[in-house]
Order: sequence, then C-alpha cells, then structure tokens
Amino acid sequence: MNLANKLTVFRIILVPIMVIIPYLNLQGDFYGLPYTYFWMELIFIVASITDKLDGYIARSRNQVTTFGKFLDPLADKILVLTAMVLLVEFGKIPAWIPIIVLAREFLVSGYRLLAVEKGGKVVAASVWGKLKTVTQMFALILVMFDANSFAECFRGTLSGVDLGLNIISTVLLLISVIATIFSGYDYLKNMKDLLKD
Repeated sequence: MNLANKLTVFRIILVPIMVIIPYLNLQGDFYGLPYTYFWMELIFIVASITDKLDGYIARSRNQVTTFGKFLDPLADKILVLTAMVLLVEFGKIPAWIPIIVLAREFLVSGYRLLAVEKGGKVVAASVWGKLKTVTQMFALILVMFDANSFAECFRGTLSGVDLGLNIISTVLLLISVIATIFSGYDYLKNMKDLLKD
C-alpha cells in the first residue's frame, strides 16, 4: 500500500474517533471553543488536509491506483456526511442540508454504476462539484467554530465577531448546497442518456 492510500485509510480511521469525541463529556474550552468542538474541529481539519495531500502525492509520484480511486471519494463522503450528521444532532445545522448532500451522493453513485454497466464514460467533476467540495470543507470548519446555529445572523440577535462568523459560515453552507444541487443536476443530465433504453 503506497503513502497516498495510507493517508486515505488514515482519514477513514479519523471518522469514528470524531464520532466518539462528543460522548466523552470533555470539560473546559480552548479560547472559548468547548473542548468537544475543538477536538472535532482538529480531527476534521487534519482529515481535510489528508484529502488534498493524498491526491497530490498519488499524482506527483505516479501512484494512482484502483484502490485509491475507489476509496478516496468514499472517504470524503464518509467524512463530510459524518460531520454534518453530528452538527445536526448538536442543533448547529438543519437536517435538510445533509439530506440534499446524501441525495446527490446516491444520484452520483447510481450514475456511475449505470455508466460502468453500459460501458459509458464517467463524467469528471464539474466546476460545481469542485466548488461543492471546497465550500463544504470550509463551511463545516467554520460551523464548528461558530457558537451559534445556522442562519442565526438573520434573526438579528448577534453582533460583532459572532455575527461575522455566523454570516460567513451560513453563506458558505448555502453556496455548498447550491453547488451540490447543480453538480447533481450535471450528473442527472448525463444519466438521462444512459436511461434511454
């Protein structure tokens, strides 16, 4: 197993650790950020870095493998959806956000299965797909830092740094949802041709 694949496996191993953190009842905070969020945040950031790093290493060292092609996108989906579900449980984001993301992932997986079965070409990630990935990662990092729930900024109860952070995290989440919908639509258009018979 090469280094890129080891990083991908490491990213998957970090996910259950992130899930366990909230149940440890950690007391105290790090500069106002409760330890629960701090450790979840740290794990998520490290996992996000390995996402970029494993792809770069695989391409630069010419170590792209079938195992890596299969596991890397799967690790990303597991990481992002786990973080979103945890944030829904904490009341930080509404459930409709991960529902849209999950629906898109099922759509893409279905399209890829059809494409392989019919000998079609798998569509590369569009600009919407890339925008979705980047905004999701940054939005989730900021949501964990944000002491307030999604869209609290529109209720007029926040001010100062809290308001600024909540606006940025809310806007990034909304952009990621829009990008998720449009990238899913790209796949849906291509799936239409595969379903003609």
